[in-house]
Amino acid sequence: MNKFFHSVYLEDEKCTGCITCLKRCPTQAIRVRNGKAHIISEFCIDCGECIRHCPHHAKHTRRDFLSDLDRFEYTVALPAPSLYSQFNNVRDNDILLTALTLMGFDDVFEVSAGAEIVSELSRTYINEHPELHPLISTACPTIERLIRVRFPGLIPHLLPLLPPMEAAAILARRRAVEKTGLPEDKIGIVFLSPCPSKITFIHEPLGMGKSNIDAVLAIKDIYPVLLSHMKEAEQHPISHTLSGRIGKGWAISGGEAYGIISDHYLAADGIENVIRVLEDLEDEKFLPGLQFVELNACSAGCVGGVLTVENPYIAKAKVKQAFKYEPVLRMHCADLPEFRPEDFLWTQKVSYEPVYTLGANIFESMEKIMESQQILSGLPGLDCGSCGSPTCKALAEDIVKGVDCAKPEDCIYLMREQWEQHSRKKEEEES
Repeated sequence: MNKFFHSVYLEDEKCTGCITCLKRCPTQAIRVRNGKAHIISEFCIDCGECIRHCPHHAKHTRRDFLSDLDRFEYTVALPAPSLYSQFNNVRDNDILLTALTLMGFDDVFEVSAGAEIVSELSRTYINEHPELHPLISTACPTIERLIRVRFPGLIPHLLPLLPPMEAAAILARRRAVEKTGLPEDKIGIVFLSPCPSKITFIHEPLGMGKSNIDAVLAIKDIYPVLLSHMKEAEQHPISHTLSGRIGKGWAISGGEAYGIISDHYLAADGIENVIRVLEDLEDEKFLPGLQFVELNACSAGCVGGVLTVENPYIAKAKVKQAFKYEPVLRMHCADLPEFRPEDFLWTQKVSYEPVYTLGANIFESMEKIMESQQILSGLPGLDCGSCGSPTCKALAEDIVKGVDCAKPEDCIYLMREQWEQHSRKKEEEES
């Protein structure tokens, strides 16, 4: 089993063991033992739900900061489409993009331009592979990781295309090399991310060997810096816009499906809703003729990422309003010099990671399943989380796997029952 990289991590000093994160984690990746939470690496999909809900701000995201960019001679900012929705009263997107250059970047390349390329390639792939319908979007790395560990039967339905940020990085680097004449290793391609999931992808990509992105900044970190340069940018905006409505629409749920230009799609957002959709897809409960499924782990789409600053539903409304009169499409594959579709296809297969198995082989697993069921029958079935495992079933499995020295007595109801029995016995002995 592979050792996973994660951008989400826990700061022990701030954790109070309150079990809020335990109950919100969609993959049961968190345990609380000895008054502190910890993350089970192989279960975690970096969705950021624990960051979103932790009342003590004990969960954080590993990322780069502006000071880290000094190691490059030339830097190109890749703003995610969700960045545009974080500001009020911006009459022209080029004001925002110009502000990025004023804060220190040498150039800007919109990720939404990469999204338009991926949309075009997606339409072609979907039309050419009806035997794989419905194809599932691979733009959200959390969804890819969730399918890889929990829904292996759906892996063949994953759309084998790189996400827009990688497509944009490929194009941005080519343009920067042509502009500057610098070698590629002197050029820093910097993604401005709305979520930890995309940061994890850059460090441990799926479908490819190595990411084309050199550093990642969080939108919430650069937000105040950008604000300070907006007025100056408004005076003399420079045209950096490369994308239209299709590319920028990827910021919200349904935006990617809009770019497919088909009515035979399904779009869902929010990790719990996504899991329900995947369960139904696994059971083949979907409409006849369904061609494409767009799934976003964050509510409202990427605008709901935990590294953004705006309310996701306000941000979604802004996207719909701001880009209503934009051209539908600005970038075409045919417009790109030396365009090769294979540059944007997976180069490696995504494989199943059986992280939820209880044993090393089927016989050991069956033995441990029977053992865990026997333990489970003695538990109250309340799934309260007070034992430090998210459910009674999870506690039973933790016990048979030996996770964190879990034991039946961790259940406060069993412990109370044992204490009451002990008290009654003592009273009977004394009388």
